[in-house]
Amino acid sequence: MIAIRAAQPEDAAAIAAIYAPYVLGGTVSFETDAPDARQMRARMLASDGLYPWMVATNGAAAGGVMAYAYATAFRDRPAYRYVVETSIYVAGPLQRQGAGRLLYEALIDTLRAQGFTQAIAAISLPNDGSIGLHESVGFRRAGVYREVGFKHGQWVDVGFWQCELNDSATPPIEPRPFTEVGVVRD
Repeated sequence: MIAIRAAQPEDAAAIAAIYAPYVLGGTVSFETDAPDARQMRARMLASDGLYPWMVATNGAAAGGVMAYAYATAFRDRPAYRYVVETSIYVAGPLQRQGAGRLLYEALIDTLRAQGFTQAIAAISLPNDGSIGLHESVGFRRAGVYREVGFKHGQWVDVGFWQCELNDSATPPIEPRPFTEVGVVRD
């Protein structure tokens, strides 16, 4: 049974282990050095309680982390504070078994409950699996930047997908912190 919960600092090592193959073995991530548990923990804490970090576990007592997803600020300027950028990573052998979709649905439901208006996902191309996952939870293609990343001896395009979370009210309502809302599953 797959369980979805807020990520905890003690999950940082498992999260780093899931992410490392994406950094080292391909072009899904544009990082070149895989962050260790300490660095991943620092990234989680940098969300400052506003942005969600969530994990999917196997539901066993040990709660082995199968996947993680999170949201961050889309851009640093104050006018962008109603929009988030999202990411999800599933442990390689567990891809296409449902954990990623359940986790991403929970992330989207949580961001809606927090009051964010849009979610943006950046996907290195080609990546049919990630595109399929994003579109299955409501993202739509918004555009492509051509040859913006150079990794493993090749130029890589980045596609942007956008998901409307809530109506854009005028004036907008400030998003509520993840620490206040918690994990939401509709």
